[in-house]
Amino acid sequence: MDQLASARTASRTYPRSLALALLCLGMLMVILDGTIVTVALPAIGEDLGFSAANLAWIMNIYMIAFGGLLLLAGRLGDIFGRKRMFLAGLAVFTVASLLCGVATSPEMLLIARFLQGAGGAMASAVSLGMIVTLYPEPAEQGKAIGAFSFIGAAGASIGMVAGGVVTELANWHWIFLVNLPIGIVALALSARVLTPDTPTGPRGKADVIGATLVTAGLMLLVFGVVEAEKYGWASARTWGVIVGAFALIAGFAVRQAKASTPLLPLRVFRSRNVSGANLVQILTIAAMFGFQVLVVLYMQHVLGYGAAKTGWAMLPTAVAIGAVSLGLSAKLIGRFGARNVLVAGLLILTAGMLYLARIPVQGSYLVDLLPVFALIGGGGLVLPGLATLAMSDARPEEAGVVSGLFNTTQQIGAALGVALLNTLSTSRAEDLLADGKDTATALTGGYHLAFGVGTALLAAATILSLVILRTPKAAGSGEIASSDGTPADTAAAQPLVHI
Repeated sequence: MDQLASARTASRTYPRSLALALLCLGMLMVILDGTIVTVALPAIGEDLGFSAANLAWIMNIYMIAFGGLLLLAGRLGDIFGRKRMFLAGLAVFTVASLLCGVATSPEMLLIARFLQGAGGAMASAVSLGMIVTLYPEPAEQGKAIGAFSFIGAAGASIGMVAGGVVTELANWHWIFLVNLPIGIVALALSARVLTPDTPTGPRGKADVIGATLVTAGLMLLVFGVVEAEKYGWASARTWGVIVGAFALIAGFAVRQAKASTPLLPLRVFRSRNVSGANLVQILTIAAMFGFQVLVVLYMQHVLGYGAAKTGWAMLPTAVAIGAVSLGLSAKLIGRFGARNVLVAGLLILTAGMLYLARIPVQGSYLVDLLPVFALIGGGGLVLPGLATLAMSDARPEEAGVVSGLFNTTQQIGAALGVALLNTLSTSRAEDLLADGKDTATALTGGYHLAFGVGTALLAAATILSLVILRTPKAAGSGEIASSDGTPADTAAAQPLVHI
């Protein structure tokens, strides 16, 4: 009774909406820093002396650290408490942002970016699981996931706008330093608003060996794709690196099958929704993150846009995604089901990417780019649908690790998409230059190939969604289904704020 009375008293001060806002704010910082550097890359490279080949690592090392450590962070959140992991992640991310902002060499910036990715992993790995616990009722949960997914989908585009404006008005250092006041405020409020949750995962040592294997494997895989740009896809060096990467990832899988407290229990993949949603997400994010990077390069290198103009040009994407994901996606999912809404969003994205694959050398923003940026608003349907399906079979004691897996596949898709599509685009452009084409024509030809491959990835994601995914049986029941299809005991999940 005392605990119940205390909870009711606190609820008048700290409503769930404030907790959701803080979780979304933490996620926004993390997502922004995945893309805010995109428009600023030329300025950073010139200031710190990055070579053209190494410039992409400013983005990739962040995404690799993020993706490689999400599973470990999710498991640690289950073991020690999600609030503790969220707060620790915000603290690490904020300090690392300061180090990025004062970096004076490529090595210092890359180390700080790796730490940023680690902090981002710690904070975001548990966020989705916290939201699912915070809003157990399907209708409210759909709205909350829609808001959270909006941050993930639109945050990347907002990052590009902010990166361009800040870089042009001040300098690239401030794209990192702006995180300091936001991080401090978010950390202070979160420590007060979010209540300590009861750990639901198995006690025991965290699988650090497993985390090392998967992080090293992902880093090596991305490095192998980047190496293909230098040495070609047929070279022994390229395939040696890629085979080594898959060996490490295979070692990770073997480790998970044998470990007493695995980082990623392989049984979660028995759910077709968990497996399918994460696979679809890898393909989708690979296409869309590659698109965001390459369309920026097209606007700057072919159309001659400056940093601020490029950033503002991307604003319609964020607006379109926000308009769809904030409210509309939840209503559509409630009426038509998560899978149907997901497929509709993927078809819209595919149409937009296909339209972009014929972009001309002397393109018009109103004719050739703005329609694409509007169609990319379909992403506001895709991520809420994927998040709903991916978490639909999560047991309460595994919500953290399933949330971590979902965020991990986002980063895997982003890192591989940037590396793969950028490599294909660059290789094609070099071939066209060797054939005597002018620079603008050669670059545009490279973008045609990359966007064509992106279209194929989205088409494959659509087909897989239709074949594998199913609308959760527990939808509308107020319960979260377990991985074997039976309702999970939602009472075991502890509230994250006093309600």
